[in-house]
Amino acid sequence: MTVSAGLGYMLISLGPALSLFVSVIAKKPFLILTLLASMLFWLISLIVLSGAWRAFLPLKSALWWPYVILIITSVIFQEATRLIFWKLYKRLEVVLDAFAEEKFRTRLSWTDKMLIALAGGLGHGVAHAVFFCLSLLTPSFGPATFYADRCSRIPFFFVSAIISLGFTIIHTFSMVIAFNGYAEGKKPDQAMVPAVHMLAAAVTLINLAPGGCVVGVPLVCFMGAVTLYYCWQMVWRKLKDQQSRQRNSSDVHVS
Repeated sequence: MTVSAGLGYMLISLGPALSLFVSVIAKKPFLILTLLASMLFWLISLIVLSGAWRAFLPLKSALWWPYVILIITSVIFQEATRLIFWKLYKRLEVVLDAFAEEKFRTRLSWTDKMLIALAGGLGHGVAHAVFFCLSLLTPSFGPATFYADRCSRIPFFFVSAIISLGFTIIHTFSMVIAFNGYAEGKKPDQAMVPAVHMLAAAVTLINLAPGGCVVGVPLVCFMGAVTLYYCWQMVWRKLKDQQSRQRNSSDVHVS
């Protein structure tokens, strides 16, 4: 049963990411390479961030403000890293456009660019899950479970898996929103990504209160659902605009 529990926690954390990989990313080799490169990029950034905070750890549990500073600096660092990742992608996009135009007589479509963003976001989400969740799940395969003092109602590993799932969704689809916002200069999209990231990270502070995980964990999942819905609305509007332009173009040619 302990092996089943450990595998269950892993599937809770990475099951949706695995499904997205199999159904979308695995069909195109370049998207697989993008995902792997993104994972490596974000793991390195998280290692650098943890190294910078190593001198201040462990934090005293009686104080709450060091955790606030930790969260704020971590989110700012990761969002700055996201912008760097975008700039690196833009340089690569020039090469990809030239290759596509040479081989297929066309340039990358908006859908192609969003799939690349999705692969990059999934790499970010999986890296976050590996760094903050999977590294903690090894004891879950043992003979017993573990309960934290401040969350005595829910197993610690289950809490970690659910929070990891929420942030995997946030990071995956935030990358799509951010890439579209950067490309089209849309300030609402650009502002929405760090705002949701900061809010979701701040919500985890509720878990420090006795029994706070009962409230904090669902709120993280709610922020993930908000990110997914916002991304879906953005993509739907864009696809409808493209279809409308195609219809108008065909009407002009017919007339």
